[in-house]
Amino acid sequence: MNDLYALIGLIVAMIAIQVALNKKHPTRWTSALFWGIFAFTFIAGDFVPPLIIGYLVIVMVILAALGRVKAPSHSEGSGKDERIHLAQRLKWKIFIPALAIPVVTVIGTLTLDRLKWGSAVLVKKEDVTLVSLGLATIIAFAIALYVTKAKMNVPFQEGSKLLQAVGWAVLLPQMLAALGGIFDKAGVGNAVSHLVKGYLPADNGFVAVVAYCVGMTLFTMVMGNAFAAFAVITGGIGLPLIVHAHGGNPAIMAALGMFSGYCGTLMTPMAANFNIVPAMLLNLDDQNAVVKKQIPTGIALFLVNMFLMYFLVYRF
Repeated sequence: MNDLYALIGLIVAMIAIQVALNKKHPTRWTSALFWGIFAFTFIAGDFVPPLIIGYLVIVMVILAALGRVKAPSHSEGSGKDERIHLAQRLKWKIFIPALAIPVVTVIGTLTLDRLKWGSAVLVKKEDVTLVSLGLATIIAFAIALYVTKAKMNVPFQEGSKLLQAVGWAVLLPQMLAALGGIFDKAGVGNAVSHLVKGYLPADNGFVAVVAYCVGMTLFTMVMGNAFAAFAVITGGIGLPLIVHAHGGNPAIMAALGMFSGYCGTLMTPMAANFNIVPAMLLNLDDQNAVVKKQIPTGIALFLVNMFLMYFLVYRF
C-alpha cells in the first residue's frame, strides 16, 4: 500500500518540478514549494514524525491563504479545437476509462484478499480497497492511452494542468477527514449523542434513522466532507442508537449513512473541490451555480436514502 502513496508522491513531485521550471508561472516558487511539500508528505510520511508533517501542512495552508498557489495561464487556441475534434471522434468511448475504475475497484475489493502466494496473503484485508483502487487507476490509465491513442506525455501534461487548476482545494478531503477524527477523539460524537437522546424520542427506530441521516447530511454540509462527518455522527448516533439500541445492521447503516452524507456534499460550498472548483474550471459567473443546481437532487436522494435505511437496516 505504501508503494501507491509513493507513486502519488512521485507524480505530484513531477508537477512541482514542472512548476519550478515554468518561468511564466505567476507564482512560480511558492506554487512549486506547495506541490513539493505535498509530494513529500506522500513519499516520506511514514518516516517523518507527525509533528513535522503538521508543520509542513501549516506552511501549505499559509501559502494557499496568501494566494501564493495559482495555476499557470493556458491559452485555449488550438488546444480547444483539438479537444472538440477528439470528443467527436471518440464519442462514448471516452467514458470507458472512467467506468473502468469503479468496476475494477469492486472486483478487486471482492477478490484480492483471497489471493495467496503459498501461505502468504498477497493483499491484507484492511488494505484491499485502497490497493484495488490503485490498480484500477493504473488499468484505466492504460485503457485511456489505448482508446485515445495519446502519447505518454499527454496524460501527465493534462493531469498537471487539472491538478494545478484545482490548487489548494486538493487538500480539503484529507484535512477534513483528519478533522473528523480529531472531533471524534475530542468527544464531539458523545455530545451529539446526548443532545439527540435529550431532545428526541430516540427509543423510536424511525426517529433514530432520521436523526442519523439528517445529522450526516447537515454535518457534512458544515464540514464539507462526508468522511469527516462519518466518525462523529456514526459514533454519536448511528452505533449507540441504531445498532446497539435497536439492533440495526451496521453495514447497511454505514453504507446508507455515507450516501446521506454525500447528499450534503452536493448542497454545500464547503465542499470546494467538488462544487466551487468545477465552477472555476467552467468559468461560471456564479461560483455557487453548481451547488444551486444540485440542491433538488441532493434533497431527493437524501429522502430516498433515509427511507431505504429505515426499511432495510432493521430487517436484514
